[in-house]
Amino acid sequence: MDMHTVVVGTSGTTADDVVAVARQGARVELSAAAVDALRAARETVDALAAKPEPVYGVSTGFGALASRHISPGLRAQLQRNIVRSHAAGMGPHVEREVVRALMFLRLKTLASGHTGVRPEVAQTIADVLNAGITPVVHEYGSLGCSGDLAPLSHCALTLMGEGEAEGPDGIVRPAGELLAAHGITPVELREKEGLALLNGTDGMLGMLVMALADLKNLYTSADITAALSLEALLGTERVLAPELHAIRPHPGQGVSADNMLRVLAGSGLTGHHQDDAPRVQDAYSVRCAPQVNGAGRDTLTHGELVAARELASAVDNPVVLPDGRVESNGNFHGAPVAYVLDFLAIVAADLGSITERRTDRLLDKNRSHGLPPFLADDAGVDSGLMIAQYTQAALVSELKRLAAPASVDSIPSSAMQEDHVSMGWSAARKLRTAVTGLARIVAVELYAATRAVELRAAQGLIPAPASQAAIAALRAAGVQGPGPDRFLAPDLDAADTFVREGKLLAAVESVTGPLA
Repeated sequence: MDMHTVVVGTSGTTADDVVAVARQGARVELSAAAVDALRAARETVDALAAKPEPVYGVSTGFGALASRHISPGLRAQLQRNIVRSHAAGMGPHVEREVVRALMFLRLKTLASGHTGVRPEVAQTIADVLNAGITPVVHEYGSLGCSGDLAPLSHCALTLMGEGEAEGPDGIVRPAGELLAAHGITPVELREKEGLALLNGTDGMLGMLVMALADLKNLYTSADITAALSLEALLGTERVLAPELHAIRPHPGQGVSADNMLRVLAGSGLTGHHQDDAPRVQDAYSVRCAPQVNGAGRDTLTHGELVAARELASAVDNPVVLPDGRVESNGNFHGAPVAYVLDFLAIVAADLGSITERRTDRLLDKNRSHGLPPFLADDAGVDSGLMIAQYTQAALVSELKRLAAPASVDSIPSSAMQEDHVSMGWSAARKLRTAVTGLARIVAVELYAATRAVELRAAQGLIPAPASQAAIAALRAAGVQGPGPDRFLAPDLDAADTFVREGKLLAAVESVTGPLA
């Protein structure tokens, strides 16, 4: 566990905070202001609970059962029951980082003072996170409205000392045993608290935040691999000139063009498109890389805007307002997050598509401008990277299927009370798969392009210093260069790790300085 500490206040939680807690094991603390806000909101809920008039979530049932007024003697049971009944997920366990993000973001909303839970409930979430205890959350169960009900319910069940959770050692045990082992007292829920623990967009938001962090690295890495392919294909860097992109001022396009131009600075391979087999212009997959990569970058910017707004939100139903009212609302609907999750899956698929097209061009002797077939050492005896491109193509095909939107597929639930849902959790789950696939696609282009650049260097053409740095770092990471056929899967896996861990970006930036 990282000893870095994230302090949760009534507002101000950032995407970096989410990543630190979810992925880096940062500790969590509640600020004094958050504790004060929790106490103040709880006083409001307690006052309403004492009145004879029914208040949704405080003294009534839930969803389609909201018309029933619940007597004081049954309200604790009501809150326990909603957690137990809603913890109805099925399928594989979701990843530890997703569950940690889910819990942290629910804690963030509780700390806002708009939910009405007691401070000790919020503190228990922090204690569970700090102990490295991860509730078992299943793949299926959320419709994204009212928020991520089933996933959050499994987390709430752990707070009650029920269900199963994974310890810091990775072993799944009864949650009660894990809490006891770490000196954590299970919570006994009171009015509204069970509902407040379940009613949020926290799962889909956490996955959005982490996908944005991963995609930011992958888009810059794809700018680098596109530049390497342009270089290997003896293309022209003149299409990257800033004056050309200034007259179509999409911000991401200009950034991608600048990144590519900086990677190619000092190259002895570019500009040979008019040599032995003159080309007026390069193929679209090479020439239009800034336009496609840049459009995806602009989509990431929109995703960051949506994520920032959601991070600034207090998502619950009902909510405690500053004037003391407790009001029902529809803020738990995941549509804003679901739409951008689907949009990101679309651009990931298209980035994968154009990336694969450049790889295929590098391997085709009829289009590679003098490179050996499939970049093989002895074509015919050796198959070279033929099947590496097959793998890449299979991944691209998968990403195209994952680009079909989940957010348009609403299925009514709760006896038609919840008659339109967001499917944001499903959109987030498929985006995570798409991001993993995209990293592999970029890694295959890196593997092919670096081999091709090295083959050009053997012909006496000197690559750009940034390209040389990328190749040297990749080889130092154990990924082999040109030569006779060998077992390719380990090399491809190592290239994938090299890209995902930001080592490609670090190697290139050692020459170019920071890329956007």
